[in-house]
This record gives sequence, structure tokens and C-alpha cells, in this order.
Amino acid sequence: MSIYPIYLDYNATTPSDPQVLEAMLPFFSQHFGNASSKGHAHGWHAEDAVAQSREQVASLIGADQKEIIFTSGATESVNLAIQGLAHKHVSRGKHIITVSTEHKAVLDVCAHLQGQGYEITYLPVDGFGMIALEQLEDSIRKDTILIAAMYANNETGVIHPVADIGRIAQQHSIPFFCDATQAVGKIPVNVDFDCIDMVAFSAHKMYGPKGVGALFIKKRNPLLDISPLVFGGGHERKLRSGTLNVPGIVGMGKAAELCNSLMASEAKRLTDFRDVFWKEIGSIEGVQWNGNKDQSLSHVANICFGMEGGDKLIKMLSKYLSVSSGAACSSATVEPSHVLKAMGLSDTNAHSSIRFSFGRFTTLQEISTAIGEIKKAVLRLS
Repeated sequence: MSIYPIYLDYNATTPSDPQVLEAMLPFFSQHFGNASSKGHAHGWHAEDAVAQSREQVASLIGADQKEIIFTSGATESVNLAIQGLAHKHVSRGKHIITVSTEHKAVLDVCAHLQGQGYEITYLPVDGFGMIALEQLEDSIRKDTILIAAMYANNETGVIHPVADIGRIAQQHSIPFFCDATQAVGKIPVNVDFDCIDMVAFSAHKMYGPKGVGALFIKKRNPLLDISPLVFGGGHERKLRSGTLNVPGIVGMGKAAELCNSLMASEAKRLTDFRDVFWKEIGSIEGVQWNGNKDQSLSHVANICFGMEGGDKLIKMLSKYLSVSSGAACSSATVEPSHVLKAMGLSDTNAHSSIRFSFGRFTTLQEISTAIGEIKKAVLRLS
């Protein structure tokens, strides 16, 4: 039986763990109640399941279950956090600080707010994708109402100094929002240690189902009062109306539980895989690592092959490997990655860069086979 195509695009999405699917199935037919139906057993059972999942998800990031809002995914969580806070606190100011390499979910929301008269400061990054904390502090103004910086970059895997950013925000009494979609479930995230006020993440990036995500909002902080974007029933602390996706929420809870128990061993295994991969691919002439390898997620390798017509390499590999040239949400565009461009790469090098991301079901045999296919394709194009 052929092992092709080999899936090496875990940053785009992950397959649902079989244990997640098993936990979800009864809630499609047997336990199908509406969690908001307070008057009968079917509703109570659904409500209890949601409460358990809320606790499992909260535990993954060191939060209280009352601080978790379920959404349809990280993009909705990002919108609710940034737009909700901006609209609620417009009287305090209209200045937001973010980073030039953020996911489009954040950048597009900021661009939308700019059209409404808000001012956005986009912090630059260096050639390794890192921000300068001094520039962050220098960018803070009296009318700054939010700092938004991701935990780990979705294209390069570079991990930002989140705790340092959080402490700076805390010292200036400015809310700190973090898109931790690529980090949660992969590396330890603790909202108290990291001084994070709001966190967005998604189930399908951590072996749960698509269509469900969460937003952490630290409780008892008036600076974190936010306006809802969706009205009609007052669900989720009146911040996100709509019938809860109980099967999806159950799946997210189970996925969070599994990540909690497997995180350390998986990080070690995937670091070993990445080192094997880079030892071979890094020996190819002209190849370079994009980002800071020593300050990066263990399962991500963004590699520049330094050749003209890099799209031909991806097309040649697509028969054998499922890989990405950038963010899945932006894969329809032919523009070079905004992340790699912000790091100083030329259009040619950005176009000839490929993101390889490994995961829970990646095997060493798949890594070895992928190395062989990549070497053959590069040889054909050289």
C-alpha cells in the first residue's frame, strides 16, 4: 500500500485524533440535546458535557473555566477580542499595536479598524522574525488600548517573547491579546505566567474538529469588557450568541486533554524528526532556514530553496507530499508570503520557500521518504 501523499502540513490543520472522534459521536445522535435547554435531561446532559470541555480547555492554558468562551474557531475569536475591545473602549483611545508578521486574521481586522479611524502601529521584525521589545515600549502611547502579538508564527514557527510582551503591557495597564493558535497544545502556555489577558485558539490545530475554537478572557478586569459581535440569545456570557456546537466542543475538550498528557513526549519526538529532516535537507546547496531555529516550535521547518520558479518545486512535490508555501488561509494568492517579506527575503526566495510541519501521526519512515522526494525534485530543477 502506497504511503503517498505524505501529510507534512500540520500547521494548516491536524487530523482529529481517534479518541476525539469517539468522544464526539454520541453527541450527534444519542446525546443530541441543546445545552441551553434547561428544563429536561437532554439539555442537562449537553450542558454538563460543555462544562466538562470548558474545564479541559481551561486546564490546557492554566485558566479558570469561567474565562473560556467557545466560538467557531480562532478567526472568530480574534475578531471578537480585537473588534469587541476596540468598540467598547473607543472613548479611551483608538491606537493598537501589533506585529507585521501576524496572521491575516489579525492583520485584516486591524486594517478594517483603520478604515474606521483607528491607528495601528505595525512592529517590524528582524531577519529571524523576532521583534525588538524596545520598539514595543517606544510605540506605546496614552491612547493605546491594545497590544496584539501572536505566540508562535504560523509560517516559520518562531516563538515570540510572550511573557516579556505581557509584562510590558501589564506595566502600562494595556490589555494584551495573543493569537496562540499554533502554540496551544504544542508547547506549554500559561496565561498567568505569560501575563496574557486574551487568547485565541482553535480545535483543528490540536487534533480536534474544525468549526470550534475558544477565546480566553481574563475575568474581573474592566479593561477587558468587550462588545459582542453576534446577538441573539446571550449565550457564552452574552458575548457570543448562538446554539452551542456541543459535539465540536466535546471534541475540543478531549483534544485539550490529550494534548495536556502528550505534549512533552510529542515535542521531544518531533524535535528529533525535525533534526533528522534538517540534517539532510540543510546539506543541499543554496538551502537556508527561515526564522530562528533555536526559538521555534519543534515541529516546524520553513526552508528556502533559493531558486527561480520555486512554485515549480512545490508543484513537483505535490504528487508525493502535502506541504505549504505559507498560511493555509492565504494559499490562494500568488503574492509572496508577507511574513517572509517582513523578514527581508526577496520575492524569489520567498516564492521558493516551503513550510514543512510534522505532527502526532508523522512517522520516521515518512520523514525519510520525504527527504528522498525533495532531493530528487531539487536535482531535477537544478
